[in-house]
Amino acid sequence: MLEFAVIPVTPFAQNTTLVWCSETCAAAFIDPGGEVDRLLAEVRQRGLKLEAVWLTHGHLDHCGGSLELRERTGVPIVGPQREDAFWIDAMAQQVQWFGFGSPRAFVPDRWLDDGDTVTLGDLVFEVYHTPGHTPGHVIFFNRAAQWAQVGDVLFQGSIGRTDFPRGNHAQLLASIREKLWPLGREVAFVPGHGPMSTFGDERDDNPFVADGQR
Repeated sequence: MLEFAVIPVTPFAQNTTLVWCSETCAAAFIDPGGEVDRLLAEVRQRGLKLEAVWLTHGHLDHCGGSLELRERTGVPIVGPQREDAFWIDAMAQQVQWFGFGSPRAFVPDRWLDDGDTVTLGDLVFEVYHTPGHTPGHVIFFNRAAQWAQVGDVLFQGSIGRTDFPRGNHAQLLASIREKLWPLGREVAFVPGHGPMSTFGDERDDNPFVADGQR
């Protein structure tokens, strides 16, 4: 069974998620933006075995702790899609832009593409390429649990910014409508920032993408 804990980190209160398989205790961090000591303490406290870092996109507040986690634990960095390489390569510049941290650039152990899957113990997560906020953004979806981590694509009552380099508003709307909505109204999602919601609630009430379809 899928279990998870959302751990806001960095001055941007970015939602790092510790997700694990209850049967095997295999765990992964999705979007570890920083505060690595605190994140690793969560793993130890819960008696889990960290097996991977998964990234939705290359912005500092989502991936700033990835290299330190790999260096300290040996786990692979998986994702995002290769089009976000320019963001990860520009990590030092991102530090200047965002004003916190001192992470270094890195190369993921595996880039992801639309239609890929990643596994964690007995759990399988589908990968969807969802450009718009960044060109290489992906989301992770566990069909059995009707659960997704969507990074900065969609939020409760809002959508991701598209004013960063290579952001694209039309692409973002298409990603939400063509990739997220078909997964089902009942899907509960963890956004990159803020509280959880469901795709159904956002289709009903989100002023940017509501369509009221059931």
